[in-house]
Amino acid sequence: MTTKKRICTVIIVLVIVCTVCVGGFFIWKKTGKGGSKSSQKVYVQKVSSLNTASDFKLSNRSFLGVVEAQESVDVKYDSSKTVAEILVKNGDSVKKGDKLLTYDVEAINLQLEQAKLEVERLQNEIASNKSQIAELEKEKKNADQDAAVSYTTQILSLQSDNAKNEYDIKAKNVEIKKLEASTKNAYVTASIDGTVKNVKTVDKLQQDGGDVIMQITEEGDYRIKGRFNEQNSKDIMQGVSVIVKSRLDDSTWKGEITSVDTSPQKNSGEDIYSYGSSDEMSQSSNYAFYVKPENFDGLMLGQHVLIEIDNGQDTSINKTGIWLYSDFICKDGKKNYVWAKNEDGKIEKRYVEIGQKDEDNGDCEIKSGLEKGDYIAYPDKSIEEGMTATTNEADVSVPPNDLGTNDNSDGDTEGGDEDIAFDGSGEDGMAIDEDMLASMTDEEIEEYFNKLYGEEENAENADGENADAADADAAFAE
Repeated sequence: MTTKKRICTVIIVLVIVCTVCVGGFFIWKKTGKGGSKSSQKVYVQKVSSLNTASDFKLSNRSFLGVVEAQESVDVKYDSSKTVAEILVKNGDSVKKGDKLLTYDVEAINLQLEQAKLEVERLQNEIASNKSQIAELEKEKKNADQDAAVSYTTQILSLQSDNAKNEYDIKAKNVEIKKLEASTKNAYVTASIDGTVKNVKTVDKLQQDGGDVIMQITEEGDYRIKGRFNEQNSKDIMQGVSVIVKSRLDDSTWKGEITSVDTSPQKNSGEDIYSYGSSDEMSQSSNYAFYVKPENFDGLMLGQHVLIEIDNGQDTSINKTGIWLYSDFICKDGKKNYVWAKNEDGKIEKRYVEIGQKDEDNGDCEIKSGLEKGDYIAYPDKSIEEGMTATTNEADVSVPPNDLGTNDNSDGDTEGGDEDIAFDGSGEDGMAIDEDMLASMTDEEIEEYFNKLYGEEENAENADGENADAADADAAFAE
């Protein structure tokens, strides 16, 4: 074999080897680090759990509430006095300051006279004891030593009696002042405007025990009790305007926060406000606030509602069906699609029809293409059709929030729903999730960027090998 033929043979072998290597690299790159594309797992979530039209989906300014009866005030009577007359009956409407019952003034006057007589008796006793003490002091001076001891004992006893009598006089004087005030205000008045309920007779009170003789329920049919916790308390203040939303239909009511109760509310085991932890240090305290709607049309006692701080938001959008945050929507030309799990458990490009949009909340209506029982993935530049869908976040091959430019988009933003198109990239085309980075350690951030930029280096290496193959082809041609 001639030298020229040997050289040609070597070149041909080198070209074949380079071609196989380059082809193998691209296959490895395409299928995901040497594995089958179908073996790559993508995290998916159920549409119903992502649906922003869900009745139980709370925004950062929404609070759960329930319609309840208006505030009731217990009216108590002084059991030390005699009730002369009850001036109201069940169902009567009263204003703040109206008289509800009167006490027997004659009985009060009798107690007052008795108290004054008792003070007078004590004062006379003190005066008498002082006279005796003075007499004993004189006799003690002329007595022998043994007799002086007896005089001293008598004097100390009388002085002790006087000290006790002086204390009793002070106590009686306080009682006298109260009785005198009672004669001037011998009645009980209403503390709020409202309707009288549960009036009891004195005989009934004596049978049942207690000192609540009636109740007054505040004016108005209902009020709405909401609950908030210490983490979202900054928005809850008396006088703040709110929007009350029905969880049965699209009904809304304007209202105002009338009062805030800063006493911690007690959570039950099934309390939807609790965090589900038995560790009190990991729980958030809950508090109550009360809303008075402008009208009560359509509200029912015990009805559960949503309460939102009124920031001038548009309440005309009736969110029914399926609504998703726009970040889940990708673009394919003028068409919109999501990465969805198909019946074989694989990722597919599912085309959807977009309806209304809520610019304030960043979500949009899915008119067709998805059902609430479907599963979808958050867009990522590494996702491809045919990958395996999984609901176990620990098994995923594609980071669920590693956002990047959608490789399947042709960049056409004319017409249709161009503002729905997914684009999570930064200035360099890399997807940077700032919220995720904020929660990562320095080591995790470094690893995160190594993964991103490592793919670019692989691409550059692939380009270099392509160039080497091209040079080899050119040499062979020569």
